[in-house]
Amino acid sequence: MKFVLTDVVGSTAKNEQILKMLPDGAEVACVYQDPDDTASFLKEIESADAIINVYAKFGKEEIDHLKACKVISFRSTAFSSVDIDYAAEKGIAVCNVNEYCTQEVSDHAIMFMLALQKGLMYHEKSIQKDKEWKWNAAPGVRRIEGQTLGIFGLGKIGQAVARKAQALGMKVIAYDPYLPQSVAADMGVELTLTDIDWVLANSDVITIHMNLTSENSAFFDLSKFEKMIKNPFIINVARGPMIDEEDLAKALDLGLVRGAGLDVLESENPGLTKCPLLGRPNVILTAHGAFFSHESVAALGRVAAENAIACLEGRYKDAGRVVNGVGL
Repeated sequence: MKFVLTDVVGSTAKNEQILKMLPDGAEVACVYQDPDDTASFLKEIESADAIINVYAKFGKEEIDHLKACKVISFRSTAFSSVDIDYAAEKGIAVCNVNEYCTQEVSDHAIMFMLALQKGLMYHEKSIQKDKEWKWNAAPGVRRIEGQTLGIFGLGKIGQAVARKAQALGMKVIAYDPYLPQSVAADMGVELTLTDIDWVLANSDVITIHMNLTSENSAFFDLSKFEKMIKNPFIINVARGPMIDEEDLAKALDLGLVRGAGLDVLESENPGLTKCPLLGRPNVILTAHGAFFSHESVAALGRVAAENAIACLEGRYKDAGRVVNGVGL
């Protein structure tokens, strides 16, 4: 039985927790997808019984080279880098990790919000660089209590953010076309299934927790920013391609958006020397690490391995989540 751990060049395919979970005697290979050497990647994956993936792309060409594979198990909640319908045609189950870092990511979103609201980067610059002890170094600071948080995607992470924001005295509104109204109502969240503009217009802070799909790529573009009447802070701890970076830079320049906290950019390996969002005192960037803690990384590897093994053994219903329905 062969397990192939895949990722893109510059990331980490190997995961010690996964290796601990695999059956005795299993063959294991760690393979990186290099855009300059696709042939080597395709050759390495041909004999895999199971793929455990992070960011490597599995389109039709890659899936056609999976001669023995029964499952592509993602070491993430996202699975947009695989053609799940074509995998289903080939009888290959695609699994993701449904839960491993809700608290970490929701904490990160709240961290961004508090740092932006209180002008932390201005204070940091004033003291560390300018050597000035100024209590009013940060401009435009407002009381957080009473502000409105707009959440796009009220799933597990969005709900955790909502509860933490409510503890700070914020009103919470949300857009999620897939969530029952009763779930939001029980939390005291005003939910709309359709009226995106209402959330854009009424939010002092907007935070993104949607899954990336073909429908919401570049969802936040200049036309959306122009509808943000309250000039909110925008936070993204989900997936980078949901924000058009050039348009966000324009929105920041025009004052349509007060600031941004971004854990993700359009590329997983961005060229930072040309990024239009760097060097701004009202923009905080972290390198897609919102998920990270020792506990979350251990859970991530463990669940990804468990999902792969369950599918290989024909126990598809025991896998955390088979997103393309194979075996169910």
